[in-house]
Amino acid sequence: MERPLILVIDDDKNITSFLRRALSYAGYEVKTAHNGQEGLQVALSNAPDLVILDWLMPDMDGIEVCKRLRSADNIPILMLTAKDEVSDRVQGLEAGADDYLVKPFAHEELIARVKALLRRASPDSRKVLRFADLSVDLGTREVKRGQRVIDLTAKEFDLLVTFMQHPRQVLTRDQLLQIVWGFDMEVESHVVAVYVGYLRDKLEAGGESRLIHTLRGVGYVLRESNEK
Repeated sequence: MERPLILVIDDDKNITSFLRRALSYAGYEVKTAHNGQEGLQVALSNAPDLVILDWLMPDMDGIEVCKRLRSADNIPILMLTAKDEVSDRVQGLEAGADDYLVKPFAHEELIARVKALLRRASPDSRKVLRFADLSVDLGTREVKRGQRVIDLTAKEFDLLVTFMQHPRQVLTRDQLLQIVWGFDMEVESHVVAVYVGYLRDKLEAGGESRLIHTLRGVGYVLRESNEK
């Protein structure tokens, strides 16, 4: 599967270097630009899936870049800034930004916002994933086992979607940690087993058969109980 391309536009090379490492580690392809004009040129020639844009840049600030990007395309834009006043947020959003992240920020919040913006922009955002009698609506986030609606937490939902996107494929604990919790999350390694347990309890609460199976020493796999 082709990795989403993210364009980072920031005149601070330390910030662009940090964002490149963080986003690359999270599985994204990254291009960088160090001023607004360069950023517009890179966006035009590469058609990124998302732009991360700093507000305060010389010559052409982030607001102007955002307006020009928005006039040409409907690409998702995440604006970074040290400005935290309500009026600043409103100005950024009115210029066309889809979301706003105030510096300093945690790695996991950055990755979570990127995922959310890409998910909302995806043509598959209304797609329904199905496996056996289990269905997951990516748009409404409704999960059903047969006709039974299942309430999941955000992290349980993300974990289930990961399994649904990789049916009958063995996923290791480390793979699940990276995909669901992000590369920089300080979580205990057993958190995967704990959340798999939560999912099983909810998916099997109506007496249904097991769908998420443990392969000891290897990982987990989504398959029907009668499959080998």
